[in-house]
Amino acid sequence: MKNILIIHTGGTISMLEDKETGEVNTADIHPLSALGSQLGHYATIDEKIVFELPSPQITPVHMLELAKKIIEFIPKYDGIVVTHGTDTLEETAYFLDVVLEIDKPVIVTGAMRSSNEIGSDALYNLISSIRVASDEDAVRQGVLVVMNDEIHAAKNVTKTSTSNVATFQSPQFGPIGLITKDSILFHRRIRTRRVQPVQTISKKVFLLKAFAGMDEQFLQSIRLAKPDGLVIEGLGQGNLPKDTIKPIQQLIEDNIPVVLVSRCYQGVVQPTYGYDGGGKQLKQLGVIFARGLSGPKARIRLLIALEKTSNYNHLKELFETL
Repeated sequence: MKNILIIHTGGTISMLEDKETGEVNTADIHPLSALGSQLGHYATIDEKIVFELPSPQITPVHMLELAKKIIEFIPKYDGIVVTHGTDTLEETAYFLDVVLEIDKPVIVTGAMRSSNEIGSDALYNLISSIRVASDEDAVRQGVLVVMNDEIHAAKNVTKTSTSNVATFQSPQFGPIGLITKDSILFHRRIRTRRVQPVQTISKKVFLLKAFAGMDEQFLQSIRLAKPDGLVIEGLGQGNLPKDTIKPIQQLIEDNIPVVLVSRCYQGVVQPTYGYDGGGKQLKQLGVIFARGLSGPKARIRLLIALEKTSNYNHLKELFETL
């Protein structure tokens, strides 16, 4: 049997429902800790609690702390499963995927329903994750997200529903594998990863979503805050209202990298349109086009990249070849 470490960080999978009020909150004792005998059917299990936080309270600094713990623990184990709240699970998974330079499986999982709710997915997702972490085909696949009988790449997965147990999907790409009652089935592999190990997270990067009628006010306010970088979820193929052009140009002149993704969840940004605010004009101004990342993940990537370099050409090459 494989030796698997479960690292708990909090979230719904670590919580219980109050049967009188219906409120879901943290528990004094981890609700899955008493299930060691069941988990032992699948692997030799150790458990550690790194922190106990609802995922909206998890920051990139927490993510880095978690990554360092994984690096510390991984030599003793064949794989690691991280339990995590679902609200920011995709960001933590992608952060780990970018900074962890390891081949052994690291699986991130969670639950949409706490352990004592009717139809809870907590134990099932945990068992599925242990099975995937124990599978040889999970080696050298980067960080994976396992939820609801599916295996997803950290780069592509996102939470698509506020409450449905099938919330985690990879739009445009789909899962890279499936979990059945007796098998772990990978139908494709991760081809390349751009790993960037870091020791600190010290930069300030903002994320802004474009909207109809957007003017320069938000961008001027952001410029006054002196961020280290900015990610904008643009419209369509990568366009913005024309009134945003001047402050974006000023940000770039201040040596603040501006990274553009689309607020659409499928497709990639590209410099197609030549009108004022169109992608071609933005590209000419020096806006960096990120290929295939969501806004939150582009922000994570920029936070990490800025610990290594603020050189425009280096950042441009990184984001355009993801």
